[in-house]
Amino acid sequence: MTPAFLHFLILIAIRTLIVGIFLMVGFRVMGKRQIGQINVFDLAMIMAIANAVQNAMTNGAGDLLVGIVSSGTLITLGWTLSRIFVHLPKVERYVVGTPTVLISKGKIIDIHLAKERVTIEQLRQAMRMHGLSEPNQVSLAMLEVDGSISVVPSEDEDAAG
Repeated sequence: MTPAFLHFLILIAIRTLIVGIFLMVGFRVMGKRQIGQINVFDLAMIMAIANAVQNAMTNGAGDLLVGIVSSGTLITLGWTLSRIFVHLPKVERYVVGTPTVLISKGKIIDIHLAKERVTIEQLRQAMRMHGLSEPNQVSLAMLEVDGSISVVPSEDEDAAG
């Protein structure tokens, strides 16, 4: 392997690292609810983004070794972040996020719905999936970091059901 080609591979790794971090920040800014609701349009967008960033990461080179260096850099980035998250949970909260309370003791927290871009209908759908029809039947509803909504019925509902 020539020094020029080794230098090229190092540049590929750096470009891939930059693109990987950019995508993580971009997906984090999108919000939890949007990540958890992938539909056909979203899948098409992800595929388009993957194609677009492939050229940015590999500088248009389709060599096998370039692909290995690029994908290896992304795998290493993921592995490194998972190790950091284990030792520094505060960093994970900034990168991955934390769950958000949407209903507490039967009261809908409108400011959290707006911040996370969750509609009342999406919240009601999650409640219905747990057999509940009214917010006062809910002790706690959380928007999880994966975009799903967890619902805990109030104790009165547990006793009635």
